[in-house]
Amino acid sequence: MEEYIDLFEKIISQTIPQVDYIDIRAGMSDNTSILMKDGDVDEINTGMSLGARIRVLKNGAWGFAYTTDLSKLNDITDTAIQLSNSLTGDVELSEAEIIKDKVKVDVKIPFKDISIEEKKEIMKDASDAASIDKVNSTTVSYSDGEINEIFMNSEGSQIQTITSKVRMALNASATDGAIIQFGHGSIGGVKGFEVIEDTDIEEFGRKIGQKAVRLLDAEAAPSGKFPVIADPELTGVLIHEALGHAVEGDLILQNDSILKDKMGDMIASDIVNIFDDASRKDGFGYYPYDVEGVRTKPNQLVKDGKLISLLNSRETASKLGMKSSGNARSIISDQPIVRMSNTYLQPGENTFDELIEDIPDGIYLKGSRGGQVDTGKGIFQFNAAEGYLIKNGEIATPLRDVSLSGNILETLKNIDAIGDDFKLSVGFCGKDGQTAPVGDGGPHTRILNALVGGMG
Repeated sequence: MEEYIDLFEKIISQTIPQVDYIDIRAGMSDNTSILMKDGDVDEINTGMSLGARIRVLKNGAWGFAYTTDLSKLNDITDTAIQLSNSLTGDVELSEAEIIKDKVKVDVKIPFKDISIEEKKEIMKDASDAASIDKVNSTTVSYSDGEINEIFMNSEGSQIQTITSKVRMALNASATDGAIIQFGHGSIGGVKGFEVIEDTDIEEFGRKIGQKAVRLLDAEAAPSGKFPVIADPELTGVLIHEALGHAVEGDLILQNDSILKDKMGDMIASDIVNIFDDASRKDGFGYYPYDVEGVRTKPNQLVKDGKLISLLNSRETASKLGMKSSGNARSIISDQPIVRMSNTYLQPGENTFDELIEDIPDGIYLKGSRGGQVDTGKGIFQFNAAEGYLIKNGEIATPLRDVSLSGNILETLKNIDAIGDDFKLSVGFCGKDGQTAPVGDGGPHTRILNALVGGMG
């Protein structure tokens, strides 16, 4: 993308007399995605894409335009200016550091060094490993991409990033003729193909198949209030859904968050420390700079139970009297919005045995099958992938179809012990029709008086 820098500089210098601010974001990506069902390839997509967007701010209103044809940059600049001229708004940008930088993600094995055939073979190995007795169907999806991106603005920032990202996910369904149950797992990272190569694919597939089969013999979960142990994956989903969305600056400004006006308040028990950290290279939500050119760093949201920070873009930060946290995100063709990155609960000091040893009657929940949250009302519901009864400090009967629901603030205050382990999961988050790669996680976590429901 370096060959376009002079052109971008020219556009910025021509445009700045007409507007209050302009930024340009452009990128070239090389992507591959493969879908395999029951061991047979269903589809393969590969290709290069190129795109650029111009964003201008004038009289408090944004003008935004996008093209896949870089010879049309002057045209889309005119379009963006016309749009901002036709609107009035109250947008102001918080101050940001002027940055000139070039960042390349460390890659040991470039995706182009691995043929499509080799990628298909690894997917087939995962599918075969999951196809144990009673597993009736498997789906494996694989995607990789390298994007070379440049960001420039009228304040003088110029940032080039070259990022690689890969993910492989496997779903297995099992049936005994009467019911169907599912196992799911994914691996990935902001790295090269070494993420896949360093994984024991046979074990990865086998565990997912075994999970689906195991759930066939599991019992329906009881309903009621129980002490619950959430595994790292479910802890991550809880933190992401229950707290993460509620601290997004745009939702706070839309009066759609239970945490509005709660800055400095105790919103969780005093052992709870929660971070959002896009600078964590081991997280699927890693990025060194957000799409407004703001450098990322660890952002502690909750400290010893107290809400101390939010997630912001430059626009939401200005309205809230804060600085951007580097959480403006989007693909190039979309308007930037406030998004999480790697959101997690900090580990504590308890071993898993210590978490369960004094529970006479509780439930251990593992994995997530998704859920929903109403940030305005402050309530959530998640479905765990699997569960176990805890009887007198021991893991007992397997459970299936277990849901966990409750009030965000009550649940965070009911966290009474935190494990000393840690895991970040690979995932995607949807918001306003946009999807962003995220990491979420934490340790095993004990929650008192959790509302558990059985669905069968």
